[in-house]
Amino acid sequence: MPSSPPLLPTGLPHSIDSPDMRRAGRELLSLALMDARNHTLHLLSLYEEALGSPDLAVPRTEDAGVVPPVWLAGHIGWFAEWWIGRNTQRAFGADCPVRPTRLAAIDPHADSWWDPAQATRERIWSPGLPDLGQTKAYLLETLESTLELLEHAAETDPGLYFYRLALFHEDLRGEQFIVMAQTLGLSLGIEPLPVSVTREPLVLPSTQWELGLPAGGGFAFAQEQGAHRVDVPEFEIDAQPVTWNQFIEFVDEGGYDREELWHPEGWRWLSAQIDGRRGPRHVEQIGAARNGTGGSVLQHRFGATVRAAGHHGAVHLSWWEADAWARWAGRRIATEVEWEIAAHTAARRGFRWADVHEWTAGTLRPWPGFRADPWSGGGEFDPTPAFGQARVLRGASFATRARLRSPRRRGFALPGRDDGFFGFRTCSL
Repeated sequence: MPSSPPLLPTGLPHSIDSPDMRRAGRELLSLALMDARNHTLHLLSLYEEALGSPDLAVPRTEDAGVVPPVWLAGHIGWFAEWWIGRNTQRAFGADCPVRPTRLAAIDPHADSWWDPAQATRERIWSPGLPDLGQTKAYLLETLESTLELLEHAAETDPGLYFYRLALFHEDLRGEQFIVMAQTLGLSLGIEPLPVSVTREPLVLPSTQWELGLPAGGGFAFAQEQGAHRVDVPEFEIDAQPVTWNQFIEFVDEGGYDREELWHPEGWRWLSAQIDGRRGPRHVEQIGAARNGTGGSVLQHRFGATVRAAGHHGAVHLSWWEADAWARWAGRRIATEVEWEIAAHTAARRGFRWADVHEWTAGTLRPWPGFRADPWSGGGEFDPTPAFGQARVLRGASFATRARLRSPRRRGFALPGRDDGFFGFRTCSL
């Protein structure tokens, strides 16, 4: 058995907002957990400013990705307490039972308030939940408890598993706050970063590539486990995600009206959209391309109507839209192994990522050696119910903390999701 890689050294200068936090030791984890909690509190203050009210009341929608901001904040604190403060078997790490022996909560109502397994959608939107002040106090109390327990945790992957999990869970929820603001049309003062000019597609040679993370390599989400080698023939891949200028041409040629371009399930998805969709979500107007100068896109961005830069990646696309565009262009959506190879080996040649989360061709399936996380339990981040249905997402967006911007991170979503900052890139046939 190969020995586990050493944990990151403590006491040395190193960014706490880095993908290397998957292997961080106690000292860096402590700093990162404080950073994540400060970020959550900062996002709450931005919501309070945007809404002009301390109750952070937002309109209830049928969008599954939108929940009351105060509830989401309380859930973050509850998650850490549930798996760390109350979990007497946390030292087992990924080998912890799904239902470990648990201590009582700080608040006796915590589970009915913030446990997704108990809190129905009606309960989540109930006015009887704790207010912002109470929720902030709970966030500070649970963080203090987490940090105290971390001081005595074993400096091993199992011993630090749930602390790393709590960190990445809070980071994932932080991006959810920003996605919700976009969905609700709230201005948080957060904007996508400018991107460089587009480059021509890249040709990469055939190779054998190892997908997946080996055991003992630090924290891994369940769907990332199972290192295995695959043979990959030579391929040509876009140097950046498909841009608005490119997507406009698809719309201009009637892409949303041509059933032959769509997967049958995608066409059913499109036909079911109540807005009579003829462009991506949050697009108010998408203009025709003429005289080779490109068209224009008016996009709702955090409550304001803005003109999207034509060389920026098209965003808020479902997998079905990405697939239809690729068929129209005579190309195909990149596979996740092609994407990962390019992200690792072609950065100096102009391969750019982290603008948007990128749909890949593959349906989410377990890799060899898959083992369900003890914490997933059918929740939003549990891959098990999504196997065979969800599509794999690679990359990151401007709203993703750098700790989660790893070229090996394997996200996923159902193909009809378009609320996230989702785009795609293609390969030649």
